[in-house]
Amino acid sequence: MNDKNAGSVSQEASHTAKGPLPDKCNRPGDRDFFRTREGMFFCVAGHLHSPERYTAYLKYSPDSRGKWQNGAVAYRRELPYYHVRNVAHTLEYLQANFPDYVADCPVRGIRFSLIPRSSVVAYYDPQSRLASIMKNPGDALEQEAAELVGHLSELASIRRDAFGLTGSILIGMHNLEWSDIDLLVYGRDNARLLKQAIIRNQGVAPIGQPDYEQRLKWSRRVAERFPLSVDEAWAISGGRWNYGYFGKRYFSIHPVRSDAEVSEQYGDHIYRSVGEATIRAMVVRKDDAIFLPATYGVDNVEVLFGQADATQIAEIVSHEGLFCDIADEGCRIEAAGQVETIDGKPGRLIVGAASQCRREYIRPV
Repeated sequence: MNDKNAGSVSQEASHTAKGPLPDKCNRPGDRDFFRTREGMFFCVAGHLHSPERYTAYLKYSPDSRGKWQNGAVAYRRELPYYHVRNVAHTLEYLQANFPDYVADCPVRGIRFSLIPRSSVVAYYDPQSRLASIMKNPGDALEQEAAELVGHLSELASIRRDAFGLTGSILIGMHNLEWSDIDLLVYGRDNARLLKQAIIRNQGVAPIGQPDYEQRLKWSRRVAERFPLSVDEAWAISGGRWNYGYFGKRYFSIHPVRSDAEVSEQYGDHIYRSVGEATIRAMVVRKDDAIFLPATYGVDNVEVLFGQADATQIAEIVSHEGLFCDIADEGCRIEAAGQVETIDGKPGRLIVGAASQCRREYIRPV
Protein backbone atom coordinates (compact mmCIF):
# COMPACT_ATOMS: atom_id res chain seq x y z
CA MET A 1 0.00 0.00 0.00
CA ASN A 2 1.27 3.48 -0.79
CA ASP A 3 2.06 6.02 1.90
CA LYS A 4 0.49 9.12 0.39
CA ASN A 5 -2.59 10.39 2.20
CA ALA A 6 -5.40 10.01 -0.29
CA GLY A 7 -8.24 12.41 0.25
CA SER A 8 -6.21 14.95 2.18
CA VAL A 9 -7.67 17.77 0.07
CA SER A 10 -10.42 18.10 -2.47
CA GLN A 11 -9.83 18.15 -6.22
CA GLU A 12 -9.45 21.92 -6.09
CA ALA A 13 -8.31 23.40 -2.80
CA SER A 14 -8.53 27.17 -3.01
CA HIS A 15 -6.79 29.45 -0.57
CA THR A 16 -5.48 32.98 -0.33
CA ALA A 17 -1.98 34.15 0.38
CA LYS A 18 -3.11 35.31 3.84
CA GLY A 19 -4.60 31.96 4.87
CA PRO A 20 -2.85 28.67 5.67
CA LEU A 21 -2.06 26.34 2.80
CA PRO A 22 -4.00 23.06 2.65
CA ASP A 23 -1.94 20.23 4.15
CA LYS A 24 -1.31 18.63 0.76
CA CYS A 25 0.29 21.81 -0.53
CA ASN A 26 2.99 21.51 2.12
CA ARG A 27 3.90 18.02 0.86
CA PRO A 28 3.90 18.43 -2.93
CA GLY A 29 4.22 15.22 -4.92
CA ASP A 30 5.71 14.57 -8.33
CA ARG A 31 3.15 15.25 -11.10
CA ASP A 32 0.67 16.99 -8.80
CA PHE A 33 -0.78 20.14 -10.40
CA PHE A 34 -1.57 23.63 -9.18
CA ARG A 35 -3.06 26.81 -10.63
CA THR A 36 -1.68 30.29 -10.04
CA ARG A 37 -3.60 33.51 -9.59
CA GLU A 38 -3.02 34.30 -13.30
CA GLY A 39 -4.78 31.08 -14.30
CA MET A 40 -1.67 29.15 -15.35
CA PHE A 41 -1.42 25.43 -14.60
CA PHE A 42 1.92 24.02 -13.43
CA CYS A 43 3.01 20.42 -13.01
CA VAL A 44 5.09 19.66 -9.90
CA ALA A 45 8.54 18.26 -10.74
CA GLY A 46 10.17 15.93 -8.25
CA HIS A 47 10.19 16.14 -4.47
CA LEU A 48 12.73 18.86 -3.64
CA HIS A 49 10.98 22.14 -2.88
CA SER A 50 12.01 25.11 -0.77
CA PRO A 51 9.68 26.27 2.02
CA GLU A 52 8.72 29.29 -0.12
CA ARG A 53 8.56 27.89 -3.67
CA TYR A 54 7.41 24.90 -5.69
CA THR A 55 9.66 23.32 -8.30
CA ALA A 56 7.29 22.94 -11.26
CA TYR A 57 7.06 23.50 -14.99
CA LEU A 58 4.40 25.39 -16.90
CA LYS A 59 1.92 23.11 -18.66
CA TYR A 60 -1.12 25.21 -19.66
CA SER A 61 -1.69 28.95 -20.11
CA PRO A 62 -4.91 30.88 -20.80
CA ASP A 63 -5.32 31.52 -24.53
CA SER A 64 -8.58 32.30 -26.31
CA ARG A 65 -7.32 30.27 -29.30
CA GLY A 66 -6.40 27.22 -27.20
CA LYS A 67 -8.17 23.88 -27.68
CA TRP A 68 -8.21 22.90 -23.99
CA GLN A 69 -11.17 24.18 -22.02
CA ASN A 70 -11.65 24.77 -18.29
CA GLY A 71 -15.14 26.11 -17.83
CA ALA A 72 -15.39 29.27 -19.92
CA VAL A 73 -11.60 29.70 -20.19
CA ALA A 74 -9.61 28.30 -23.13
CA TYR A 75 -6.01 27.14 -22.68
CA ARG A 76 -3.01 26.32 -24.80
CA ARG A 77 -0.54 23.61 -23.84
CA GLU A 78 2.91 25.10 -23.29
CA LEU A 79 4.69 21.77 -23.04
CA PRO A 80 3.73 19.26 -25.77
CA TYR A 81 6.05 16.69 -24.17
CA TYR A 82 8.63 16.88 -21.39
CA HIS A 83 12.06 17.65 -22.85
CA VAL A 84 14.72 20.00 -21.55
CA ARG A 85 14.48 22.17 -24.68
CA ASN A 86 10.72 22.54 -24.26
CA VAL A 87 11.14 23.44 -20.61
CA ALA A 88 13.73 26.04 -21.62
CA HIS A 89 11.11 27.67 -23.88
CA THR A 90 8.65 27.91 -20.99
CA LEU A 91 11.36 29.52 -18.84
CA GLU A 92 11.91 32.15 -21.52
CA TYR A 93 8.17 32.85 -21.63
CA LEU A 94 7.93 33.13 -17.85
CA GLN A 95 11.06 35.27 -17.60
CA ALA A 96 9.59 37.73 -20.10
CA ASN A 97 6.07 37.82 -18.66
CA PHE A 98 6.22 36.59 -15.04
CA PRO A 99 9.84 37.06 -13.94
CA ASP A 100 9.08 36.27 -10.29
CA TYR A 101 8.28 32.70 -11.39
CA VAL A 102 11.87 32.03 -12.53
CA ALA A 103 14.66 31.88 -9.98
CA ASP A 104 18.05 30.39 -9.19
CA CYS A 105 17.96 27.43 -6.83
CA PRO A 106 20.76 27.71 -4.24
CA VAL A 107 20.56 23.99 -3.45
CA ARG A 108 20.64 22.52 -6.98
CA GLY A 109 22.53 25.30 -8.72
CA ILE A 110 19.97 25.56 -11.52
CA ARG A 111 17.74 28.29 -12.93
CA PHE A 112 14.21 26.95 -13.17
CA SER A 113 10.54 27.82 -12.73
CA LEU A 114 10.26 28.07 -8.94
CA ILE A 115 6.75 29.27 -8.15
CA PRO A 116 6.05 31.25 -4.96
CA ARG A 117 3.59 29.29 -2.87
CA SER A 118 1.72 32.51 -2.18
CA SER A 119 0.82 32.64 -5.91
CA VAL A 120 -1.05 29.32 -5.81
CA VAL A 121 -4.85 29.53 -5.66
CA ALA A 122 -5.78 25.89 -6.36
CA TYR A 123 -4.02 22.57 -5.80
CA TYR A 124 -4.88 19.28 -7.54
CA ASP A 125 -4.19 15.96 -5.82
CA PRO A 126 -4.01 12.97 -8.23
CA GLN A 127 -5.25 10.42 -5.66
CA SER A 128 -8.15 12.53 -4.42
CA ARG A 129 -9.22 13.22 -7.98
CA LEU A 130 -9.15 9.53 -8.88
CA ALA A 131 -11.03 8.57 -5.73
CA SER A 132 -13.76 11.04 -6.70
CA ILE A 133 -13.95 9.64 -10.22
CA MET A 134 -14.06 6.03 -9.00
CA LYS A 135 -17.14 6.93 -6.92
CA ASN A 136 -18.89 9.07 -9.51
CA PRO A 137 -17.44 9.42 -13.05
CA GLY A 138 -18.48 12.71 -14.61
CA ASP A 139 -18.28 11.69 -18.27
CA ALA A 140 -17.35 8.84 -20.61
CA LEU A 141 -13.59 9.47 -20.38
CA GLU A 142 -13.66 9.52 -16.58
CA GLN A 143 -15.61 6.24 -16.75
CA GLU A 144 -12.86 4.75 -18.94
CA ALA A 145 -10.21 5.92 -16.46
CA ALA A 146 -12.10 4.28 -13.59
CA GLU A 147 -12.43 1.03 -15.54
CA LEU A 148 -8.73 1.05 -16.47
CA VAL A 149 -7.68 1.49 -12.84
CA GLY A 150 -10.04 -1.28 -11.78
CA HIS A 151 -8.59 -3.61 -14.41
CA LEU A 152 -4.96 -2.83 -13.56
CA SER A 153 -5.65 -3.14 -9.84
CA GLU A 154 -7.00 -6.66 -10.30
CA LEU A 155 -4.33 -7.58 -12.84
CA ALA A 156 -1.46 -6.69 -10.49
CA SER A 157 -3.20 -7.39 -7.16
CA ILE A 158 -2.54 -3.88 -5.83
CA ARG A 159 -4.98 -1.52 -4.15
CA ARG A 160 -6.88 1.02 -6.19
CA ASP A 161 -5.74 3.82 -3.91
CA ALA A 162 -2.18 3.12 -5.05
CA PHE A 163 -3.14 4.91 -8.28
CA GLY A 164 -3.64 8.55 -9.16
CA LEU A 165 -4.60 10.62 -12.20
CA THR A 166 -2.50 13.39 -13.67
CA GLY A 167 -2.61 15.47 -16.84
CA SER A 168 -5.74 17.03 -18.28
CA ILE A 169 -8.18 14.72 -16.44
CA LEU A 170 -6.68 15.73 -13.09
CA ILE A 171 -7.48 19.39 -13.66
CA GLY A 172 -10.81 18.74 -15.40
CA MET A 173 -9.62 20.04 -18.76
CA HIS A 174 -9.82 16.82 -20.77
CA ASN A 175 -11.46 16.33 -24.15
CA LEU A 176 -13.65 13.26 -24.63
CA GLU A 177 -12.43 12.66 -28.16
CA TRP A 178 -8.64 12.95 -28.01
CA SER A 179 -7.39 13.19 -24.43
CA ASP A 180 -5.24 10.37 -23.07
CA ILE A 181 -5.45 8.75 -19.64
CA ASP A 182 -2.32 9.57 -17.64
CA LEU A 183 -2.06 7.39 -14.55
CA LEU A 184 0.29 7.43 -11.58
CA VAL A 185 1.19 4.39 -9.50
CA TYR A 186 2.68 5.13 -6.07
CA GLY A 187 5.47 3.10 -4.52
CA ARG A 188 8.38 1.07 -5.84
CA ASP A 189 6.81 -2.30 -5.04
CA ASN A 190 3.47 -1.38 -6.58
CA ALA A 191 5.21 -0.18 -9.74
CA ARG A 192 7.21 -3.40 -9.94
CA LEU A 193 4.11 -5.58 -9.53
CA LEU A 194 2.23 -3.55 -12.13
CA LYS A 195 5.10 -3.75 -14.61
CA GLN A 196 5.34 -7.53 -14.20
CA ALA A 197 1.59 -7.97 -14.61
CA ILE A 198 1.39 -5.86 -17.76
CA ILE A 199 4.36 -7.63 -19.36
CA ARG A 200 2.91 -11.01 -18.38
CA ASN A 201 -0.40 -10.12 -20.05
CA GLN A 202 0.88 -8.32 -23.14
CA GLY A 203 -1.51 -8.72 -26.03
CA VAL A 204 -4.40 -9.74 -23.77
CA ALA A 205 -7.51 -7.56 -24.17
CA PRO A 206 -8.49 -4.96 -23.13
CA ILE A 207 -4.85 -3.78 -22.92
CA GLY A 208 -3.21 -3.31 -26.31
CA GLN A 209 0.27 -2.33 -27.44
CA PRO A 210 1.33 0.04 -30.25
CA ASP A 211 1.56 -1.83 -33.55
CA TYR A 212 4.59 -2.01 -35.84
CA GLU A 213 3.85 1.22 -37.70
CA GLN A 214 3.22 3.14 -34.50
CA ARG A 215 6.47 1.87 -32.96
CA LEU A 216 8.40 2.77 -36.11
CA LYS A 217 6.92 6.27 -36.21
CA TRP A 218 7.76 6.76 -32.52
CA SER A 219 11.32 5.47 -33.05
CA ARG A 220 11.94 7.84 -35.94
CA ARG A 221 10.61 10.77 -33.93
CA VAL A 222 12.88 9.90 -31.00
CA ALA A 223 15.89 9.60 -33.31
CA GLU A 224 15.20 13.15 -34.51
CA ARG A 225 15.09 14.56 -30.96
CA PHE A 226 17.92 12.62 -29.33
CA PRO A 227 21.39 11.44 -30.40
CA LEU A 228 20.11 7.89 -30.96
CA SER A 229 19.72 5.82 -34.09
CA VAL A 230 16.31 4.56 -35.18
CA ASP A 231 17.44 1.04 -34.24
CA GLU A 232 18.41 2.18 -30.74
CA ALA A 233 15.08 3.96 -30.33
CA TRP A 234 13.29 0.85 -31.61
CA ALA A 235 15.01 -1.26 -28.96
CA ILE A 236 13.85 1.18 -26.26
CA SER A 237 10.29 1.09 -27.62
CA GLY A 238 10.12 -2.65 -26.99
CA GLY A 239 10.50 -2.10 -23.25
CA ARG A 240 7.88 0.64 -22.86
CA TRP A 241 5.52 -1.43 -20.69
CA ASN A 242 3.84 1.66 -19.27
CA TYR A 243 2.36 2.96 -22.54
CA GLY A 244 -0.46 1.32 -24.40
CA TYR A 245 -4.15 1.27 -25.27
CA PHE A 246 -7.18 0.52 -23.15
CA GLY A 247 -9.52 -0.44 -25.92
CA LYS A 248 -8.96 2.47 -28.31
CA ARG A 249 -7.87 4.97 -25.64
CA TYR A 250 -4.15 5.68 -25.29
CA PHE A 251 -2.84 5.64 -21.74
CA SER A 252 0.42 6.10 -19.86
CA ILE A 253 1.52 4.98 -16.39
CA HIS A 254 4.11 6.91 -14.37
CA PRO A 255 5.61 5.37 -11.21
CA VAL A 256 5.99 7.89 -8.38
CA ARG A 257 7.73 7.48 -5.04
CA SER A 258 5.51 7.01 -2.02
CA ASP A 259 5.93 9.43 0.87
CA ALA A 260 7.95 6.81 2.75
CA GLU A 261 10.37 6.54 -0.16
CA VAL A 262 11.17 10.27 -0.14
CA SER A 263 13.95 10.63 2.40
CA GLU A 264 15.91 13.66 1.18
CA GLN A 265 14.79 17.07 2.33
CA TYR A 266 15.49 20.34 0.56
CA GLY A 267 18.93 21.53 1.63
CA ASP A 268 20.25 18.17 2.86
CA HIS A 269 22.84 18.30 0.05
CA ILE A 270 24.25 20.94 -2.28
CA TYR A 271 24.51 20.11 -5.99
CA ARG A 272 26.61 21.88 -8.61
CA SER A 273 27.28 21.19 -12.27
CA VAL A 274 31.00 21.19 -13.12
CA GLY A 275 31.08 20.31 -16.82
CA GLU A 276 30.16 17.73 -19.42
CA ALA A 277 31.25 14.12 -19.76
CA THR A 278 30.54 11.01 -21.77
CA ILE A 279 31.10 7.82 -19.82
CA ARG A 280 30.67 4.09 -19.89
CA ALA A 281 29.80 2.26 -16.69
CA MET A 282 28.33 -0.93 -15.25
CA VAL A 283 24.83 -0.75 -13.77
CA VAL A 284 24.93 -2.16 -10.23
CA ARG A 285 21.58 -0.82 -8.97
CA LYS A 286 18.38 0.05 -10.82
CA ASP A 287 15.62 0.06 -8.17
CA ASP A 288 15.00 3.77 -8.73
CA ALA A 289 15.36 3.71 -12.52
CA ILE A 290 11.60 3.18 -12.77
CA PHE A 291 10.92 6.68 -11.45
CA LEU A 292 11.51 10.11 -12.96
CA PRO A 293 14.20 11.21 -12.47
CA ALA A 294 15.56 7.73 -13.11
CA THR A 295 18.59 6.77 -11.04
CA TYR A 296 21.10 4.08 -11.97
CA GLY A 297 23.78 3.11 -9.47
CA VAL A 298 27.00 2.52 -11.44
CA ASP A 299 30.53 1.24 -11.00
CA ASN A 300 33.66 0.71 -13.15
CA VAL A 301 33.27 4.13 -14.77
CA GLU A 302 35.32 4.92 -17.89
CA VAL A 303 35.47 8.50 -19.18
CA LEU A 304 35.25 8.78 -22.96
CA PHE A 305 35.03 12.57 -23.11
CA GLY A 306 35.05 15.54 -20.76
CA GLN A 307 35.62 15.78 -17.01
CA ALA A 308 38.35 13.35 -16.00
CA ASP A 309 37.11 13.10 -12.40
CA ALA A 310 33.81 11.69 -13.68
CA THR A 311 35.39 8.32 -12.88
CA GLN A 312 34.33 9.02 -9.28
CA ILE A 313 30.60 9.22 -9.95
CA ALA A 314 28.34 6.59 -8.42
CA GLU A 315 25.04 7.42 -10.14
CA ILE A 316 23.60 8.33 -13.51
CA VAL A 317 20.39 10.35 -13.11
CA SER A 318 18.06 11.02 -16.04
CA HIS A 319 15.43 13.74 -16.09
CA GLU A 320 14.39 12.53 -19.55
CA GLY A 321 11.57 10.00 -19.25
CA LEU A 322 12.82 8.24 -22.38
CA PHE A 323 15.71 6.77 -20.40
CA CYS A 324 13.72 5.44 -17.45
CA ASP A 325 14.10 1.73 -16.79
CA ILE A 326 16.02 0.89 -19.99
CA ALA A 327 19.03 -0.96 -18.50
CA ASP A 328 19.27 -3.86 -16.06
CA GLU A 329 21.82 -4.61 -13.37
CA GLY A 330 24.95 -6.08 -14.93
CA CYS A 331 24.39 -4.12 -18.14
CA ARG A 332 27.10 -1.76 -19.36
CA ILE A 333 25.77 1.58 -20.53
CA GLU A 334 27.07 4.70 -22.21
CA ALA A 335 25.79 8.08 -21.07
CA ALA A 336 26.44 11.73 -21.86
CA GLY A 337 25.42 14.64 -19.66
CA GLN A 338 26.49 17.03 -16.92
CA VAL A 339 28.86 15.95 -14.15
CA GLU A 340 27.41 17.11 -10.87
CA THR A 341 29.09 17.37 -7.48
CA ILE A 342 27.29 16.46 -4.28
CA ASP A 343 28.55 18.54 -1.36
CA GLY A 344 31.68 19.37 -3.35
CA LYS A 345 32.58 15.87 -4.55
CA PRO A 346 31.83 14.38 -8.00
CA GLY A 347 28.76 12.25 -7.38
CA ARG A 348 26.59 11.76 -10.44
CA LEU A 349 26.03 12.35 -14.14
CA ILE A 350 22.84 14.23 -14.99
CA VAL A 351 21.05 13.54 -18.27
CA GLY A 352 18.46 16.16 -19.15
CA ALA A 353 20.01 18.91 -17.05
CA ALA A 354 18.41 22.34 -17.04
CA SER A 355 21.72 23.79 -18.29
CA GLN A 356 21.53 21.67 -21.46
CA CYS A 357 24.51 19.76 -22.78
CA ARG A 358 25.13 19.50 -26.49
CA ARG A 359 24.35 15.77 -26.45
CA GLU A 360 22.57 13.92 -23.67
CA TYR A 361 21.62 10.26 -23.75
CA ILE A 362 21.80 6.85 -22.13
CA ARG A 363 22.13 3.69 -24.17
CA PRO A 364 23.11 0.11 -23.44
CA VAL A 365 26.47 -0.86 -24.87
